[in-house]
This record gives sequence, structure tokens and C-alpha cells, in this order.
Amino acid sequence: MSQLDHRVIIVTGAGRGLGRAHALLAAELGAAVVVNDWGGDLYGQGSEASPAAEVVKEIVTRGGRAVASHHDVADWEQAEAMIRLAVTTFGDLHVLVNNAGIIRDRALANMNEGEWDSVIRVHLKGHAAPTRHALAYWRDQAKQGKPVKASVVHTSSISGLAGNFGQANYAAAKLGIVALSRVSAIEGGRYGVRSNVVSPSARTRMTLDTAASAGVVAAPADPGVFDRWDPANVSPVVCWLAQADCPATSQIFHLMGGSLFVIQIPAVAHRLESAGRWSLESLDEALAGKLAKPLPVEWFFEEPGA
Repeated sequence: MSQLDHRVIIVTGAGRGLGRAHALLAAELGAAVVVNDWGGDLYGQGSEASPAAEVVKEIVTRGGRAVASHHDVADWEQAEAMIRLAVTTFGDLHVLVNNAGIIRDRALANMNEGEWDSVIRVHLKGHAAPTRHALAYWRDQAKQGKPVKASVVHTSSISGLAGNFGQANYAAAKLGIVALSRVSAIEGGRYGVRSNVVSPSARTRMTLDTAASAGVVAAPADPGVFDRWDPANVSPVVCWLAQADCPATSQIFHLMGGSLFVIQIPAVAHRLESAGRWSLESLDEALAGKLAKPLPVEWFFEEPGA
């Protein structure tokens, strides 16, 4: 048996990039896959069925099982319909991989309301709506006495973990996803549901859209050299989390090539005590030299051993 035999998995945003890589590996490992993709462009504009259909065709051609979903994951009712599609097509649901996203980069002082709302909607609500309906399904299964070994895998970013210029909307959504995963783990744990976060550094439409990133994440000219930015490098961790007996929950994993970071946020840097209410002067004294330093984005891009 393969590691994901008899598992039914939804992967959102699976028509391209990371989602496509996750869907292909999950199917290769035996899972039945709902390939969800709205088919819009990088900025959330337009819609076409072909990206999801093409991935389904790839999976079926290789002998796997898959069905296309064109649901809008940030629409409450369509997210519910997507969960229902998995159950009616394959008989159950075991794993939800929330991956869909868009970007609308702009410095916060110049950002308009639409640019803020659209990114928060697709990323944060687009994770919350499918998770809400998946949790309800698994809760009902558990209440019926059926064994549940379910997993939700959310997608965050180094922008959410460390911040990035021009991405206030994206970073806020991505750190919000970390909190969403934690609450999902707390609430879903009683029903047999685990929830974790994966933060990928990979070559996608999003990273290639940024001129500075495009040069960094380009594929190596030599095909024999390990491609650190291949989206498929992230998929083994996603599929590890998808296994029925995976022990991980409430974890955050950052992936870059062969580097795997286990992230703890937030962590207590110092605990300081006062005999009574703090004064501005006592805060000056107590906090001297003790303010926590933000982790720079560049830290995640250091070469191994640097």
C-alpha cells in the first residue's frame, strides 16, 4: 500500500505551481484528489476551467483518481459545495490542503481598499470557509461514531512570519492563517482533526512576478543541479501531514529546497515582573536591552551552513 491509499484530499489552487505539485504527489501516493482551481490570474482576475482540468487529466493518465473543482473557496456556500463534491465523488474526505491565493502588492500608504479586501478575502477567508465546512463534516462523522483521522494543511508565507515591504495585505492574511490553524487544531482535535501550517519558498507565479525574486528563484541552467526552488520540494511535507497517523498538529513548517524549518510563533523572549503597575520610567529600566528583534526575511534565504 502507498502512504495515502484510501485518503481523499482536496487541494485548493491546484491548477498550477505548489497546488499542482501537491495534487500530483498525493495522487501518486494513492490519494483520490479534488483538484480545485478558480482559474484566475495572479491578481484574482478572470476564471477558466482548464488549469484544474489539465491537472486532473495528468493524474488520471497516470492511473490515479481525481475530479476538478472550480468553486470559489472564499465563498461560504461554494466552499461547502466543494466539500460535498469530495464526499459524493469519493465517499469521504480526510484531508484539506488550503493553498489558493493571489497578490496585490503595494506599499500600505498607497494601497486602496480593494487591494486590501481582495487579498484578505482570497487568502484568509479562502482558508477559513473550506476549513469551516470540513470541520463540520468531520464533527458529524465523529458524532456518528465513525473514526476520524483528518488533517488540514494551511499555507502561510515568510511574509507572514517576518514581514515584507509592499505586502501588508498579504502578510496580514498569512499570519492570520497561522492563528486560524491553531484554533482549528484546538477545536478539531476533539474530533480527530489535526491542523498545521506550511510556509513555502518556491518558484511560483507570485515569486516570479517580483523582479527581485525572479532572479533568485530561477531554475538552474544545469538540469543535474538540485533545483532549490522547485515547488515539488514542498509537497512531501504536505503529503506527510496528510497521512492518517501523522503525529504533527499545531505546527508551522517553512520549506526551502532541502531546508526544513520548524517555526515557533510567538515565543516569549523575556518575562519581566513589577511589584505593582508599571511606570514609564520602570519600563525604560526594565526593557533596556531586552526588546525582541524581528526576524529578517533574508534569514530564510541563507544558504545551508551560512
